[in-house]
Amino acid sequence: MGCVLTKKSGRAPGYEEPTVLAAETPCQSLSAAFTVSEVEALYELFKKLSSSVINNGLIHKVIVFGSYEQEEFQFALFRNRNRRNLFADRIFDLFDVNRNGVIEFGEFVRSLGVFHPNAPLEDKIAFAFRLYDLRQTGYIEWEELKEMVLALLHESDLVLSDDFIETIVNKTFSDADTKGDGKIDLEEWKEFVSKNPSLIKNMTLPYLMDITLAFPSFVISTEVEDSEV
Repeated sequence: MGCVLTKKSGRAPGYEEPTVLAAETPCQSLSAAFTVSEVEALYELFKKLSSSVINNGLIHKVIVFGSYEQEEFQFALFRNRNRRNLFADRIFDLFDVNRNGVIEFGEFVRSLGVFHPNAPLEDKIAFAFRLYDLRQTGYIEWEELKEMVLALLHESDLVLSDDFIETIVNKTFSDADTKGDGKIDLEEWKEFVSKNPSLIKNMTLPYLMDITLAFPSFVISTEVEDSEV
């Protein structure tokens, strides 16, 4: 057995052993991004997020109560019940690897691993590309870039004129679309990000460097030493 978190009957659906998950989060070095102890701490965080609206051990995108809808994932992350959040929608879709409308613990840890400070830069760039590829065509098109820019401005409550927004989008798209074919592919995106690293600044969450320090009360003793992962 890997670790003791709760009684087995109390574990969330889709629960996976921390030893397994820690070994599957890639790092720039040969070690895993998350240690076993950190995955255990993430499980405690996951339980809190998955119980923000309904406590069933899963994070839902939307929960329906009769004619009323509650966006659980958005509320769990942003404590925002009232305003639709494009970024929350996209993050949920990318975390929901199984495409079953819920995020299980394994999906949560594996997806969150890309935000670890030690996660490979290539993984961060690829995740950000998929974030912008709203229609999942394998390319970022002008309309998608504009939607994301508008979402950024909306979330920051920054008000700019339509003309200025168009200028920003046009300049950004022109610089990134080096092939001039009206779309940005992954290779063009990688090149653009290399020149504008601030684009993936939000792809790193510093507190994940040691989640057990960020959430010290979540530290639970393990039967498997982290060095074994």
